[in-house]
Parts: sequence; C-alpha cells; structure tokens
Amino acid sequence: MASEKKLVNVGTGEYTTGFVGGGASGSDKKVGVVGLTLFDLRRRGKVGKLSMVGTNGTKFPAIRQHLDTNISKVYNNLDTSFDSFPANDAKDPDAYKAAIDALSPGDAITIFTPDTTHYPIALYAIERGIHVLITKPAVKTLDHHLALIEAARKKNVFVFIEHHKRFDPAYADARFKAKKLGDFNYFYSYMSQPKSQLETFKAWAGVDSDISYYLNSHHVDINDSMVTQLGYEPVKVSASGAKGIATSLGCDPITEDTITVLVTWKKKDDPSKIATGVYTASWTAPQKAGVHSNQYFHYMASGGEVRINQAKRGYDVADDEAGQLQWFNPFYMKYAPDEEGNFNGQTGYGYISFEKFVDAVNALNAGTVTLDELDARGLPTLANTIATTAILHAGRIAIDEDREVKIEIKDGSWKLV
Repeated sequence: MASEKKLVNVGTGEYTTGFVGGGASGSDKKVGVVGLTLFDLRRRGKVGKLSMVGTNGTKFPAIRQHLDTNISKVYNNLDTSFDSFPANDAKDPDAYKAAIDALSPGDAITIFTPDTTHYPIALYAIERGIHVLITKPAVKTLDHHLALIEAARKKNVFVFIEHHKRFDPAYADARFKAKKLGDFNYFYSYMSQPKSQLETFKAWAGVDSDISYYLNSHHVDINDSMVTQLGYEPVKVSASGAKGIATSLGCDPITEDTITVLVTWKKKDDPSKIATGVYTASWTAPQKAGVHSNQYFHYMASGGEVRINQAKRGYDVADDEAGQLQWFNPFYMKYAPDEEGNFNGQTGYGYISFEKFVDAVNALNAGTVTLDELDARGLPTLANTIATTAILHAGRIAIDEDREVKIEIKDGSWKLV
C-alpha cells in the first residue's frame, strides 16, 4: 500500500487493541497485535490512514486512552490515531459497511471478529474492490470459502488468511525440511489456552464457533502446507469433543472444552500411500500453566521426523507477582523497545504476517505481481487454505452428526460428503 492507501481494522478486541473488559487484556497480548503492528507499519510508510470498526462506539474513548498509555507513551510517541466507526455515542453491528464504503478500490481491511461474521464482512469488501486480511479460520464452511475465491478473482482482490504460524521460523524451517523426509505418515498437534479465555470469549464460545476453529486452525494449516507440497490431500475426517468444564464456567451447555479431529490423507499419484493427522485443541487448560498458548507438534515421515514445542523456547521467567514460572515467546511478538525507544518487534512472526499482506497489496496495486504469482509463493491465500477450511468444517459436521465425513476433490472442485 502506498502511503496514501487506507486500511480499516474491523474488530477492536484483544487481538487488535489488547483492550478487554474495560482495560488491558490479562493475556500475553496486553497491547494487542494488529493495531500496534499497523501503527508501526504506518510509521515506516507502508500504510496510510487507519480506521477501526467496532459494534459499540462508546468503547472508543477508553480504547484511545489505553493505546496512548500503553503504546504511544511506551514507544517514543508512536502515532496511534485512527478514525472510528460507529460514533462514540452509537452502537451499530453493521458499522463495517460505512467504514468500507469510505474506502476506494485498492485499499484494504483486516477482519478480527467472531468467526460467523468473517464471510459477510469479507464479501462486502471484496465486491467493492477492497483487499482483505482475515484472521483464521477464514470462514466456517467450505461453500463460503469457495464463494470468496470466486468473488476475489472477479475483482482481482487479494485475500490473505492470517495463519501467522507459517512465518514462525521453526515451523517454516520444518516445512522446508519436510520436503526431504520422504512420504508423510503421521502428524500430531496440540494447542491450548487457559480457562480464562472462556471469560474473554463467553459471548460466542461454543455457540458461534468452537475451539477447533479457533485453535486447531493453526496446526491443520501447518500440516496442510507441509504435505500438499508432497502431493497429499485430505480424504476423510472424524472428530470427538470433550465437555463439562466450560459449562461449569457459565458457557453454553453445547460448548466443547477440547476437540480432537482425525484426518486421513492420501497421496494423489499413489493412493496406497496413506497418512494420519490428529489435531487437538483446548481452551480449558490450567490457569497457571506457565504459558498462554501451549502448542507443539510431531511430524513423522518415511525418512525422518520433526518435533517442535513452540511454548518453551529456552526462555522462562520467575516473577514473584505471577507466583509461578512463566514461558514467553518473543519470536511471535517482541514488545521490548529498541535503544531509541521505538517499537522493535518487526522480526516477530506475528508482525511479519501483516507485513507480508501489506507488501503483497502494494505490489498488486502497483501491477508488479499477479494473484496467481502470490498463490504460487505459498502464502496463506484463499486458494492455498481450502483444505484447512474443509477439514475444520468436516470436523464440526462429524461431531454434530456423529459420523465420518468424506472430502471429495475432483478437477479442483471440493465437496464434503
């Protein structure tokens, strides 16, 4: 985006601003990720005018104060100004439409809102020639994913899914090394967050979406990005959900605590080569687990294996106020300022994910790259994340209907059966 290009952040919650329940989040994202990253990208001249959209405008004065106190005053007076929708005295669930209508073709939005809202917001923007970054999962259903691909192609719009784990240096290196380890055989992943997250997400947890869409989306995408390069496709899905903890915390009775999705993969040019993927996600981990996001995976192939524990990077802190040993991950977002007092987290893979989107949009607007070329780079575009949506959607059906779900792929057309 040239500096005159505008960008709208749709969603003002924890991941965008770090503002939750009237103050800074209690998680490791106390000043958010999206807003801070884009304020810095604006400082660097890659982004122009910024706006934010919520559904409740009465929150904006407190959000601005929060950003001034925790970002501007910490990072050398970093400019945190933004236009806001709706007005400070209004509430409007469709405020994103006014914000997008104020943009011009070639401008962009980011979407960090509940999963059920991704599709209508993204489609509204795409139809107006606006580039889109969507937090994972892209959408909840395969049909919606395919519809967005078609709409984006018609408008020559870039749609990027914020699968930041693809830019984790360990995960990215593992994906490269997997090419040389032979045929895919087995993948197991685990990702969890503490029960306190259910307080943050109580309004939608288990009702509008589930823990598999929220957390399994990370590792399903990583596994997919590792094995599609080897010619593997998902062919059937089953799933199981555990219950009992979230409901005791006041969540809806249908809320699962932990979901495990089991996927069978086959090699396209040799169907005798079959592999298994197991993906487990939970938002009922202990409150004092020492880490906000516990996450690791084990990948096994015919010629070797990879094991990664992202939660513990050889960096732990003992803090009397916390009352426990804590593990931090500055490789994701590094919040310590540089020697001049500026934000210094540009090498974090959480930051890199947004910069990749912004750079791609700038290049596409300048005519120096095409959508096909961006897909070919292996970025988490709509075209490169179909399998992830198909698997997550199939997992939800498998639990709801108590059955195995098949994924049919014929001539590039995807269908759940």
